[in-house]
Amino acid sequence: MNPRYTFLLIALFSSASLFAQSTLTRVYEIFEAKCTGCHGHVDPEAGLDLEGVGATANERALDVYGHLFGVIPANADAAAKGFQYIYPGRPDRSFLFRKVNHGLEPLIELGAAEGDPMPKDEPPLSEVERELIRQWVLFGAKPVQTVIDEQLLVDYYGGQGLASFDTPPPAPDPSEGFQIKMGPFFLAPAGEPLDEREFFQKYELDLPEALEVYRMELLFSSYSHHFILFDYDSPSVAQNVAPGFRPEPYHQGISYTAAVQEPTDLLLPQGTAFLWGENMVLDLNSHYINYSANQVYQAEVYVNVYTQPSGTAAQEMQTTLFANFDIYIPNDGDLHTFSKTVNSNSGEVFLWGLMGHTHKYGKGYKVYRRTGGQQGELLYDASCPQGIPGCVSPYFDYQHIPMRLFAPLQPLTINPANGFIHEASWLNYGPEDVWYGPTSDDEMMLLVAMFTFDDEGVVIADAKETAHSLPGVRVSPNPADDRLVVSLPENTGPVELQLFDALGRQVLKQEGAETLEVSRNNLPAGWYLYRVRDEDGRLAVGKLVFE
Repeated sequence: MNPRYTFLLIALFSSASLFAQSTLTRVYEIFEAKCTGCHGHVDPEAGLDLEGVGATANERALDVYGHLFGVIPANADAAAKGFQYIYPGRPDRSFLFRKVNHGLEPLIELGAAEGDPMPKDEPPLSEVERELIRQWVLFGAKPVQTVIDEQLLVDYYGGQGLASFDTPPPAPDPSEGFQIKMGPFFLAPAGEPLDEREFFQKYELDLPEALEVYRMELLFSSYSHHFILFDYDSPSVAQNVAPGFRPEPYHQGISYTAAVQEPTDLLLPQGTAFLWGENMVLDLNSHYINYSANQVYQAEVYVNVYTQPSGTAAQEMQTTLFANFDIYIPNDGDLHTFSKTVNSNSGEVFLWGLMGHTHKYGKGYKVYRRTGGQQGELLYDASCPQGIPGCVSPYFDYQHIPMRLFAPLQPLTINPANGFIHEASWLNYGPEDVWYGPTSDDEMMLLVAMFTFDDEGVVIADAKETAHSLPGVRVSPNPADDRLVVSLPENTGPVELQLFDALGRQVLKQEGAETLEVSRNNLPAGWYLYRVRDEDGRLAVGKLVFE
């Protein structure tokens, strides 16, 4: 390591240690206790010194940091795969974490040529120790940052934890595609306010060649508020963004690929695809809220990406987010509605999907066609199943706002006289006025639009045959007192309803068709997760509240 750089790190490290012990310090303590028998400063195995030199523990930790951060491993197989001892932001590419993983990250398996797990002659590191290393890597392996309260990990692995997934969702067969994972990150039990975290993560794909993506399974739990997948316009733009989890967005030279509020099997219309280049770099955005009163929550997102050779699709699928930042919702008990006109010179487009997005005070989201400067046909109503206007019993659930998929594609001319108008309404029952902002205590007005510039060669499949989700399920009222009704889309057939408490325990199971009337049966007040499954295995999941 450059001596001048080392001096700067020591100065920063010493300053930071006045306030809190950095995660690097804790990681180094783990190395000292468990790893220096083989990787001491004198004659370290494989040339990897995890003891370091220096007069103080901080200096030795920084010396070891210089041996790990961004350094290519001595193992030839790991080096050939592009791994580093510590690859900031990516435990799967961090050779040191791969060696000590021991099943903590089920998706990471050592290859035969990568050698044996470590420590070699000692018991594996504890779950908390391994997780601490993984969290440090995920947050960018910074030398002077405390990335997590270790007590959260102690509580989680001590039996006071809830996970987004019991086991990782299966990945596509390598001949069909690949899997992307974001997380985990951890949230404290519910308090006032609820603990919530929103992170962004630069994610390099290292695709061997350009390809097309015709399907994405976006998988996360009902504790998630949203997941958005961005892509950088070029690798040079991505170089400006630090690796690892970060709380702030980066919106210069970046585009949208997909944005969803609930687990979604996004199967694009036949003849369309997203085009991903050879040097594609993604930016992942996950927002989770912990609704459990006494459990630490482990938040994760998985994306199964299904690909086909470049040149297969007739049309490229586009995704755009339209935002209205100029919203102000006072807590005066009145309904407040804002609208935004989109009338740029885009020309003719062919809509496939529309989805609105608000936070908890939202009471509705609609999209109207604009023709000749006038508001016209209602294209989208988020209070109706599948976003299709005209439902008998409209009900707006801000946590599970539907996406309307048009079949066939909906032609729409966008120019100064034509386009569309999106409109949202809010009722602020909170303690203070709110404006546009990123947290669940702020508000948002966002519209996701998916479209092509032509419809030639596009074939729309029957959504019922291709979707793994069960759209159009509505639970009302929500919040509820003693009874609620689960309404199902027409011709759904028999279903099974399961209700789980905040600890993940099943507290109710009921079968029915068309509508299910559910009695509370003395269940305590609080948050519950529901799961509705039909005979074809399609699922609808969500949250409900008993007051």
